[in-house]
Amino acid sequence: MRYAIFVCGPAGAGKSTFCTSLITHLQTIKRNGHLFNLDPAAKDESFGIEPSIDIRNLISLDDAMTELGYGPNGGLVYCFEYLMQNLDWLDEEVGDYDSDYIIVDCPGQIEIYTHHNFLPSLLRHFQVLGIRTCAAYLLESQFMEDRYKYFSGVLSAMSSMVNLEIPWINIMSKMDLITPSTTKGRNGLRSKKDIARYLDPDPYLLSENTPTSRTNPKFHSLNQAIAQLIEDHPLVSFLPLDLTDTDSLAAILSHIDYSIQYGEDEEPIEPKDMDEGDFE
Repeated sequence: MRYAIFVCGPAGAGKSTFCTSLITHLQTIKRNGHLFNLDPAAKDESFGIEPSIDIRNLISLDDAMTELGYGPNGGLVYCFEYLMQNLDWLDEEVGDYDSDYIIVDCPGQIEIYTHHNFLPSLLRHFQVLGIRTCAAYLLESQFMEDRYKYFSGVLSAMSSMVNLEIPWINIMSKMDLITPSTTKGRNGLRSKKDIARYLDPDPYLLSENTPTSRTNPKFHSLNQAIAQLIEDHPLVSFLPLDLTDTDSLAAILSHIDYSIQYGEDEEPIEPKDMDEGDFE
């Protein structure tokens, strides 16, 4: 049986770093992981390890922009259209991997997950090939410093989940950056209880203590509607990821294994509770 993890999320969320760390961790515990770069605009320096499969060997964004005159967004769409027209290339690339994890590093353009049918079609093709798939959606912890930015991230994650329709986990990355110096400001994340309201989204964060100097009153009803949507459809919750803590990465991998039915008899390891004293 083969397995694939599609690592999604906005630009800057730490997707490539997470992919590298996950593969390194798999190697440490004597399991095989292979990096599949699905970003035609990626730069070599963004990878900690060499991709085993690389869409740039088929088509790159630079090719689309230079030879066809497309801009960045149009070029990205063309690259994915070209990939879908050349799935025989993909079949040959993944054909040599058996009983391995393929870690797919996806682009950071949100519209790829929410507006287009490329990834759902690609996921269906993986399933035809007999590859069990799941997705990990990363949102960086700095989003928690601004609750409005945070809830836009929650809605993007929800939209992506609905669009892709595969086993799914959400990850709050860069949790090592959550320190008193970065959290005493706007939202006051100083305790385990404060952080828990963001890892398991509390919709009332949108309505409580709304600063009218920042928000036009006419948007209050919109905020309430969004809060009600999240409360009625609690699809999104986040696992905390601190790459400086091996246990944190192991817990994430355990949840991925569970969602993808790798080691079906094992229960996922729960992320280690944070020390409340670290945020006081």
